[in-house]
Amino acid sequence: MSSNLAIEIITSYLDANDLSYELVGNIFVVTIPGEKKLRTTCSLSIGESAVTVNAFVARRPDENAEDVYRWLLEKNLKTYAVAFAVDSLGDIYLAGRVPITAISPTEIDRIIGCVADYSDNSFNTILELGFATAIRKEWDWRVSRGESTANLAAFAHLAEHRD
Repeated sequence: MSSNLAIEIITSYLDANDLSYELVGNIFVVTIPGEKKLRTTCSLSIGESAVTVNAFVARRPDENAEDVYRWLLEKNLKTYAVAFAVDSLGDIYLAGRVPITAISPTEIDRIIGCVADYSDNSFNTILELGFATAIRKEWDWRVSRGESTANLAAFAHLAEHRD
């Protein structure tokens, strides 16, 4: 399969599924909507023999980095097409390579679905493990000022039962 055909297949899939994207050269930058992580930016880079997938998930944990990375490695045992990875700064990504010959609407659907699922469903756990202190401080600051904590509701248990 040529890279041009792969680009046509991916473009058709993204358009048919109303996903926001930009195509720069042979690289798609796709915005994937989510619920816990409101959006994940994912790049699909079309090469001669493979499509490389990269998606930013979260910045480097402020605390408990070893626990966060271990949890991600355990999650990798159950992933398809992409796996959690860490860059030189400690930021967390989903990354993978798929043979260009495997590119089809069904396979692109699986890849985009996996990125959406793994990013969205791991996001709160990553935040809880790696940013609990910052979440508690933000919670306390908002409460002290009478600000809404609605978008922190998933972490209310971190603010409870503290000494």
